[in-house]
Amino acid sequence: MTPDFYQGALKRISWFLLVLGAAGTIFAGVRFGLRSGAGFLAGALISWFSLHNFREVADSLGGPVNRRRAIYAIIFVLRYGLIGGVVYVIVKYLEVSLMAVLAGLLVSAAAVVTEILYELIYART
Repeated sequence: MTPDFYQGALKRISWFLLVLGAAGTIFAGVRFGLRSGAGFLAGALISWFSLHNFREVADSLGGPVNRRRAIYAIIFVLRYGLIGGVVYVIVKYLEVSLMAVLAGLLVSAAAVVTEILYELIYART
């Protein structure tokens, strides 16, 4: 596998995440109400942040130690605490549906699965 292959896959995953996040937000907003749509959007944004953070940490592995790498390592370690705190504030104070936020958090996983299916269907061997 070449670096171009991986860059193409990461670009498609980002697009799939955007499309799935937008479609899920619209669906949740229309079907379950504005608060559920907002909750799904919040979860999808947190999911995007987490995926972006994973990517930055992976890109910085093996390179020289610098301030940026140290910051991403700290965020990587504290990520779940940050996500839990943000979800708590969203659910508790904004009165958004917890299930909608949790569904939004799964958008990056759905984007990765969609990329896997894309590669299986359009495999170039």
